[in-house]
Amino acid sequence: MLGLDRKDTRLLIFVVLLALCAPFLLNPFPTESAMAQFNAGYPDLMQRFAIYGIFAIGFNILFGLTGYLSFGHAAFLGVGSYSTVWMFKLLSYNIVPGIILSVIVAGLFALLIGFISLRRSGIYFSILTLAFAQMSFALAYSVLTPITNGETGLQVYTDDPQYLQSVGSPNVPNLFGIVMRDTYTLDVGAWSFDFNNGYYFCAILMLIAFYLSIRIYRSPFGLMLRAVKSNQQRMNYTGLSTRPYTLAAFVISGMYAGLAGGLLASMDPLAGAERMQWTASGEVVLMTILGGVGTLIGPILGAGFIKYFENIFSKINDATLHSWFGFLPEGLENAVVWILEHFVGAGWHLTLGLLFMLVVIFLPGGLVEGGQKLAAFVTRRGSDKKDKTSGSTEPAE
Repeated sequence: MLGLDRKDTRLLIFVVLLALCAPFLLNPFPTESAMAQFNAGYPDLMQRFAIYGIFAIGFNILFGLTGYLSFGHAAFLGVGSYSTVWMFKLLSYNIVPGIILSVIVAGLFALLIGFISLRRSGIYFSILTLAFAQMSFALAYSVLTPITNGETGLQVYTDDPQYLQSVGSPNVPNLFGIVMRDTYTLDVGAWSFDFNNGYYFCAILMLIAFYLSIRIYRSPFGLMLRAVKSNQQRMNYTGLSTRPYTLAAFVISGMYAGLAGGLLASMDPLAGAERMQWTASGEVVLMTILGGVGTLIGPILGAGFIKYFENIFSKINDATLHSWFGFLPEGLENAVVWILEHFVGAGWHLTLGLLFMLVVIFLPGGLVEGGQKLAAFVTRRGSDKKDKTSGSTEPAE
């Protein structure tokens, strides 16, 4: 199907089902229950799952296939956001021109940075990309204020021209009249499920991006990138120049990041320099490693994992912990709350760091490797039970 083999088709169908059923899968607990704190099915977070999934998929094309570790991909994320907001200011709130421009501008910017940075490899390449990202952040924050609006951030004002904004059209980001922020809420007993226009638009683009990544992985171009990762020096000895391939991978990866930045601005029409900070670049590195470097679905899993912790665990406070452990004696309750409060709320990074350490130590292949081991264990247990119940039918020798 769609030029994919059976294994890749099953994987694509699985990701499609995850994306379509996300409102149900992410809200497993009743709305009024104490466990509703762990529900993640609200529109803003679901949008971020899809958007950062695109960001991580694109980064994995560079890092997972070529082995080139970039610490500057946040620059393309920020450039994409600024491009989209400028389209809102100049043309209209229709998100299509902004998204197209975000991909084009990010691709051109990646071509410039990649052309220079790819003259070096290894840690030198990583430092160069980090330097470019930090320079981009400094320019956006304080130098190019007429374009970026500095620390305040770029946003749409009532006196902006918006030449293509027709009378009566929505005054918020929309897709030919379909407003991105509109949400339909379905109440089923004690459960509540949100179906948001913006999320499904982002999810569709994520699925397209995922499909394209599969085609890249299985193409001769993807095979060349794997060869670069395996032994670039040996390829150079054969007389084959690897620069065009690595530069193409860098540009494609930057375009994915630009698309993610454009979607962030399309869901919330504001672009700030903070999206270009080194921490945003480090975040996508963590997403890819946690999910599984070089795997197809790993970046999506890693993006969802980190965004879940960032938005769910960070909101657990002392009051929430006291409500959970109120059945304990007062002294014990306070002791338990005192211990746990260091791992949630403002300390959620500590929990994420511990989990990251466990994954790197015990699952070097990331969450994908964990899923494969779990599936193998379940399959082996099932086959062992079947053998025990059926018994041996062969005579003893």
